[in-house]
Amino acid sequence: MKITIIAVGKLKEKYLRDGINEYTKRLSKFCNLEIIEVSDEQAPDNLSSLQEEQVKKREGERIIKRLKEGAALIVLDVCGKKLSSEELARKIDSFFISGKSNITFVIGGSLGLDKDLLNMADFRLSLSDMTFPHQLARLILLEQVYRSFKIINGEPYHK
Repeated sequence: MKITIIAVGKLKEKYLRDGINEYTKRLSKFCNLEIIEVSDEQAPDNLSSLQEEQVKKREGERIIKRLKEGAALIVLDVCGKKLSSEELARKIDSFFISGKSNITFVIGGSLGLDKDLLNMADFRLSLSDMTFPHQLARLILLEQVYRSFKIINGEPYHK
């Protein structure tokens, strides 16, 4: 089983890198994990909607170049479906059961994801109704993927 996370932007904060390293180590028991960072576009606060779409388009093109054919594609999207940890575990397991041994999660930049990329997704996942910095979303996602594998394997994990 392979899990790939494609994320826009580089992690800058040490505490996030430390947390991601910890979950990367924990996940090595369950899957082959690859984290791919693609560069983000500069996006000043006063962008027009057209400029925002152009930024998302350029970031989306970088992401699409890194997608592997045949992998299930799950994108993080504020308008996506919210799942419990158990439901996410079932969703991940359902891809594996259906013969997809590779799952790619995509985390967009601060403006979100391009509509073409959203339309390519096998599933759109929302982490919460709350807003998180996209860099923190990477850590939250890794923790939930780890929790999912613990659930799938019937192993205890704190609730």
